[in-house]
This record gives sequence, C-alpha cells and structure tokens, in this order.
Amino acid sequence: MSIVTVQLGQCGNQIGFEVFDALLRDSHSSHGLCCKRENEAYQASCKERFFSEEENGVPIARAVLVDMEPKVINQTLSKAAQSGRWKYGQHACFCQKQGSGNNWAYGYSVHGPRHEESIMNLIRKEVEKCDSFSGFFIIMSMAGGTGSGIGAFVTQNLQDQYSNSLKMNQIIWPYGTGEVIVQNYNSILTLSHLYRSSDALLVHENDAVHKICAKLMNIKQISFSDINQVLAHQLGSVFQPTYSAESSFHYRRNPLGIDWHVRPPSSGLPSLGKMSLNKDLHFNTSIANLVILRGKDVQSADVEGFKDPALYTSWLEPVNAFNVWKTQRAFSKYEKSAVLVSNSQFLVKPLDMIVGKAWNMFASKAYIHQYTKFGIEEEDFLDSFTSLEQVVASYCNL
Repeated sequence: MSIVTVQLGQCGNQIGFEVFDALLRDSHSSHGLCCKRENEAYQASCKERFFSEEENGVPIARAVLVDMEPKVINQTLSKAAQSGRWKYGQHACFCQKQGSGNNWAYGYSVHGPRHEESIMNLIRKEVEKCDSFSGFFIIMSMAGGTGSGIGAFVTQNLQDQYSNSLKMNQIIWPYGTGEVIVQNYNSILTLSHLYRSSDALLVHENDAVHKICAKLMNIKQISFSDINQVLAHQLGSVFQPTYSAESSFHYRRNPLGIDWHVRPPSSGLPSLGKMSLNKDLHFNTSIANLVILRGKDVQSADVEGFKDPALYTSWLEPVNAFNVWKTQRAFSKYEKSAVLVSNSQFLVKPLDMIVGKAWNMFASKAYIHQYTKFGIEEEDFLDSFTSLEQVVASYCNL
C-alpha cells in the first residue's frame, strides 16, 4: 500500500526531506534486532510504501514538492541527490519566482487557482505510479502563506478528486511567541478549511519539539534542522511498517489504512452533569489512542494502563478506542521505542488560545485589508471562528 507525500512551502519541504531520509536510514540500519527474513520483509514494505522505481539503483521518493519560491526546493532536491541513498523524481516539483508573503489569502485565492492544474497533474502522475494506493500524506505549516494557503487549497482539491482516498495532513503549530504577525489569522483559516476537507490532522507544536531539543537532547543552539530531525523521527516511528493483525512477516498495517473518523452515539452525548465529573482530573480525555511498540521486549510490554476507562469519554469503550501495534524490528538506532498517536483534549488549550488571539485582532480590524484584497471576506473569518469554536466545545465536553 503506497503513500504519496505532498510537501508544501518551506516548512513542508524541509520536514519532508528529513522524513524520507529518516525512513531510508532506518530501513537500511544494520541492527534491526530481528532475523534476516523479517528485516527483508520490513525493508520491502517500507520501500513499496514510500519509494517508487529505482533509477540506477537509487530509490525515488513518492512525493510532490510545491513552493512558490525556488530556493528551498532546489536545496531539498540537491540534499536528497547528494545523500546517494535516495532522491526525488526529476519532474516531481512545482515552484515559482514569487512567494505568498506570509498571507494565507494570497496562497489560497491567488496561487492556488492559478497553478491548480499544474500541481494536480503532478500529484495525479505520482498516484498513477502506485500499484496499490492508500492515500496522501500532506506536510505543511499553519503560520505562513504558501504551506497554509496552498496547502488548504490542494487538500480541498484532493478531497474533490480523490474522495475515497484518505488524506492525512501533518501540520506544524507555530511558536506561541510568534513567527509572523498574522500567524493567528493564517492558522484559523488553515485549520477551519482542513477540518472540512482532511480526514486526519497530525499536529506537532513547535514549542513542544523545541523543549525536547533543549531538555532531552541538551542542544544549546537549537536550529530548525534540529527540530525537523526530531519531527522526522517521530513521524518515521509512526509510518514505518508494523505487523498486520493476521501474522508476523506481513507488514500491512498503515496509519493511512485505518478509520480515523469518530462517530458519537446516535442517542447524543452524555449529560453535562456526567461530563463535569472529569473536569478536575489531570489528564486529557481521549476518543482514540494508538500505541506503536518497536524493538526489544515488545511482546512483554505492559500497555494495560491505556485500557483504563477513565482515560476515555464515557460514550466509548476502551476496546473501541485503543489499539496497540507491535514489531520486533527496532526503529533507527533505538533498541526499543514507543510512540503514542492520540486523539484527545490535548490541543484544546493551544487551539482556544490561537482562536482568542485571532479574534482580538479581528475585532479591531487589524490587517484584515491584507486578506480582503485577495477575496477572503470578513464572513470567511467569522465562518472559521464558528467552526473552530465548535471544535473546542466538542472536545471540552468529552
């Protein structure tokens, strides 16, 4: 089952490179802590999922690179080719000479429609190379203009043209202190549009990853490259193959192959009185948790704590909300590793904060003209606020 990755903007392309590099490094790492046959099955599954036919023995990433400025794409293509391990396709990128000026509206309303045909043709050609296509992995940021604006536009187009294929967007949550003056506008517009057109949002907060680099890795001068490598390791440990449910040596499980949709009971949600009991507890109520274990001692690992009903909303049984995937094949240089993918209340606070900051700017009409001149009206902002406030309310009431 193959995945086509769409890398958008500076952030998406830089992270995309690190992800592919981490995947191939892991695939060819010498110590897999498993037998030769198992290692070969793992490598073959990784290759089929992320890389297409080889050119002179070098695998080609199943990816499309999009940016409105050539610099980052040229650097990314060059770094991949210089690695000697893998490369991007010769005709897999689209770039222009003029960026989006950190303006979501310019990316979504100008660049998107103007270059729609060229970008979608590149994606279609990549999909046609797959013998068994499972979906799209879209890497983008929320704060800028190209990744966020064109990212939202492309995801919407993918929903229209590939409605039966799963679309997972990996989005980078901006630093709370701010990278761009209008990042909160760009973020709410991105999130509200992706909420309508994407099947799953995989979120990484820059502040949280920065903390990992500083406190766990003791990096003194933290660069975006350091942050991107941490992200790539986390994503690689999610996306690399794990055993299928049927048997060992069948690496079929795929994050894009599971049903990410959550359906509340038709009878409605539990009463507010019942929900308020959870308010004082010091954990985020979940509606789904996936734990992926790799390497030594995976079969004896104790995951019973994740089956505690107190972790989940009252209208879901843990058996329906918790999954664990295991493989004895270690990831990268780690003897054993665990990764948690959680759909929980974790993002309520940062989402509420971004919506609040954007609303304060909107109420004073700050910078609105930069968006209205490219066709994004005040009504569009209000729709975004309404949509995201409903998301916050739904998660608060789990």
